[in-house]
Order: sequence, then C-alpha cells, then structure tokens
Amino acid sequence: MKAALERLTPRQRSYLAAAAIAIVSLAAGYGLSTLGENGDGNAGSDSECEEVLYWYDPMVPDQRFDEPGKSPFMDMQLVPKCAGGEGKGGEGVAIDSTLVQNFGIRTVEAEYGVLEPETSVTGTLAYNGSEMAIVQPRAGGYIQRTYGHAPQDLISRGAPIVDILVPEWGGAQREYLAVAATGDAALTRAARERLRLLGMPESTITSVARSGRPQSTITVTAPQSGAITMLGVRQGMTVSAGQTLAEISGYSPIWLEAAVPESLAGSARVGQPVSATLTAFPGDRFAGRIIAILPSAQDASRTITVRAAMPNPGLRLKPGMFAQVTLAPERREALLIPSEAVIRTGSRVLVMIAQKNGGYRPAEIRIGREANGQTEVLAGLAAGEKVVTSGQFLLDSEASLAGIDIRSVDEAPATARSGEPPEERGRETYRATGSIESITARGVTLRHGPVPALEWPAMTMTFASNGPTQMRGFKRGDRVTFTFEQADSGPRLVSISKASQ
Repeated sequence: MKAALERLTPRQRSYLAAAAIAIVSLAAGYGLSTLGENGDGNAGSDSECEEVLYWYDPMVPDQRFDEPGKSPFMDMQLVPKCAGGEGKGGEGVAIDSTLVQNFGIRTVEAEYGVLEPETSVTGTLAYNGSEMAIVQPRAGGYIQRTYGHAPQDLISRGAPIVDILVPEWGGAQREYLAVAATGDAALTRAARERLRLLGMPESTITSVARSGRPQSTITVTAPQSGAITMLGVRQGMTVSAGQTLAEISGYSPIWLEAAVPESLAGSARVGQPVSATLTAFPGDRFAGRIIAILPSAQDASRTITVRAAMPNPGLRLKPGMFAQVTLAPERREALLIPSEAVIRTGSRVLVMIAQKNGGYRPAEIRIGREANGQTEVLAGLAAGEKVVTSGQFLLDSEASLAGIDIRSVDEAPATARSGEPPEERGRETYRATGSIESITARGVTLRHGPVPALEWPAMTMTFASNGPTQMRGFKRGDRVTFTFEQADSGPRLVSISKASQ
C-alpha cells in the first residue's frame, strides 16, 4: 500500500485525500442522523415522530427545512426533528450502543486523587538584603590608610577597612589625661564622657587612659562577613561623621528571586519548599523555602516575584546566577477528571456525563488546578459520575440541537459540590443568598439572608473557602447563591455561583 501511494503524482494524492475527507464526513453525518433520544438509533425516522417540528441536515444543524427531502449540502436525506424531543431536557442524548463503539465514545469516572502540579519558573540568585551592613565613621577626619579592598571583594568580620585621622580627638584626649592627673574623680568622669560624645569607642578611651598617650587615629573594621558591594574610600580624602564608606552584603543564606506568572500566583505561599538547578553545577539540586511574596507585579511580564532563602555552604552560589526553579506543590486530595473531558465554551465550563439510563447530558462544573493531564473539579460533579473523554463535542452539539438542559452546578449531588475529599463528605449543607463584602486568600465575607435550618437571622459573616481558585471570577458587590457547611473550625463554603439578576 505504501509503495502504491509513493507511485502516485502529487495531484493524484490530493484527489485521494479529498475523497477520504468526503467519505469521513458522510459517515459522520450518517452517524449524527441516527442520534436519538430513545436509545435505538432510529429516533430520527418519520414513523416514530408523532409531530415533526422541522427537518435538518445533521452536518448543518442550524439550517431548518419545512419539508423532507434531500439535503442541499450533503448527499443524504434530511432528518426530522420530533416534537417529543423538546420536552426531554433532563433525560439527555440517547445513542445506540453500536454508534458508541463506532464513534469511539469513552467515559471515565470522576475520582479523588492527589494533584501535584509542579510549577517550573526561572529565577536569579541575589544578595541577602536582610544581611546588609553600612560602614560609617563616628567622627570626621582624613583617611590615612586603606587596606587594598575593591568592590565585590569578600571580607571577614573584624577585618580593617580604613584608618582615619581625627584631629579633634587628639586635643580632647590630652585634656582628659591632664584632668585625670589631678586626681579629681568628678572632673575625670566629665572629661571621659566628653570623649564618648565625640564618638570615640570605649576601647580607645580605655587604651588612652592606660597608656597615657593620645590616639587620634581610628581603624574602621567590617561589622559582618560578606561581599563589599559599595566602596567609597580613597587615601587622603576627607570624610565626615556618618558618611557611608562601604556597604557589605551577606549571601549565606542567599536569596533566590523567581518570576511566577500571575495565573500561578495562588499556588505560591510563604514557607513553601522550592528547589533549583543551576547551569554552573549540573546534576546538583539546591533546596530552600519561600520567605516572601513581593506585593507588586511586573507590568511587562505579568509576573510576581517570589523570594526564597537557600543555604549557601562554602559560598558556592553566587549572586546573579541564573536558576531553573521548581515550586513544590501543596499535597491535598481533590476530585479529578481527565483534562480532555473538559469543554470550554468561553462563558462556562462543561462536561458530558453518562446517565444511568444510557443517555448523556451536559453538566456545568467549576474547575481549579490542572496538571499531568488531570483537572481539579471544585464544584458541579460527584465522585463516581462518568464523564465522556472522547466524542464529547459530538454529543454536546447534539444536546444543544435537541434543546437538552445543562445541569447547573447547584443541581450536582451535594456530596461533592466543592471537590471535598471522602473523609470530609457527608456533612449537612445549607443554602443562602447574599452579596460579597470582601474576598481574602482564605475566605469570603458575605452579607446574607436568613438561614431557617440553623435559625440564623440575616447577618454579615466570614466563610472559609478553598482558596483563591474557588473565588476566581467573583468580586466585591456580586450577588451570589451559595451553600456551606458547619465545619469544626466554623462555616465553610461548599459552592458559590452568581445569582441571576
């Protein structure tokens, strides 16, 4: 067969491809025409219709005809639309078992599992901003000596940076020695206090008193270990008290700043573990934890900056190095379905569910995280319900044509409206209507009406939520209908949807 195809000219191959497409389209049209609501594949025949509303071509379902006949679009007969099909919105689309196999319609049960979406982003190593020291002299004078340091040099705590001659100290120290020689304790204490006010360290004052000689030169040392990120001293220059001579930044632990897209911002939290790989050390993986999520987003890249602290033994990691960062996921159980089963219409998210009577019905759901081909269902589906993973778009088209009602989120079985893990199911839920006052990362404040089942009057209170994902798309002032449960920690939101105006 392959050799025969290779002998064909390009034009002959294009003709052959066109013919194959036509055959597939005819087969699909025939299959669609046999979709019905009685499960026997012949619901479209005239004999089973007590009243025919119109005729249509399944390949062009929006075009309707008043009389039967041949389709002007395809080489096939028009299919009647039975009046009885309009009243079966809750029964779903029925399809012959043979067509289920021919169209490759497959279903998968929604079940609980652990979704672990590893978020991989880029990052850069940086100096530890919380361990920065500013080196300043306590008194003004002249720089007599520098110690050969340069910017980006490593320096240890206590290492000398510069020697400063302070002429004012020499006269004050001689006065102090003269007063001390008189033996007047009160005057000696006063003279010593004057030396302190001039900015003289206690160690220098003690050394002058012990040696009896003035010391007008002070050595400024590094207050901590790190790298000299700024150095502003030259021999012979004049400096004043409080002038910045150098900045020393630590990088053990070192900071890792990663750019996380806004869409993944809800998955990052303070204390969350991260790991990083660097080109400089192939095969090595460095671990750390998030210490801060910066409050502003980058306008150009639409990312937020997540800051992590990482141990840096031996100072192997250098500021400025590029890193590939993995944010470890939060392990929690969720109701999962294959991502291929999800139908996004633009205004809402649907799945086709298999009915117990053999039919199929569209159902609206609310989804959360997605990873490894699995999607988290927050509301609208129960564990054990079967969703269509192949052929769902064909069934959705037929359901729309048949006028079948879409099952709303609130119509779903109450045991899993919020994707609760099995151990948390079974609690009684309560329904109320209200408006959103405020939304936080952990909950939502609602001004709601009475809840007769709990003997609650109308009030404003805060309900715990499943995180930012559950409240995505909602804002302050929205009118909502919601269900909640009385958990041990307080009222917890189970499902929420915008109320019709």
